[in-house]
Amino acid sequence: MDDIEELRRRKMAQLQNEVAYKQQEQAQQQQFEVQKDLALNAALTPDAKARLTNLRLANPKLAEQVEQLVMYVFQQTHKKLSDAELKAVLEKIRGKKKEIRIIRK
Repeated sequence: MDDIEELRRRKMAQLQNEVAYKQQEQAQQQQFEVQKDLALNAALTPDAKARLTNLRLANPKLAEQVEQLVMYVFQQTHKKLSDAELKAVLEKIRGKKKEIRIIRK
């Protein structure tokens, strides 16, 4: 009986440690997100921030690339990016899209 109780206590301690680690990891991730959000608010005009938020919903990977680029540009220039400048950045990252034409006969 003592062995079973000891195993239960070890397992419970292990599970508690895992939960505490995951909570700490989540807290760090949330803190990082808040800091990133504050930096983006400082680096973008409200219209550009709204565009980036919409992009994040539609294409998270592309939004992450743009966010990193925006923060880098802001660190170098200390100038807010406007919506038009953000559009230009997006076009450069995405590249030229091929225009599809449908010709009906």
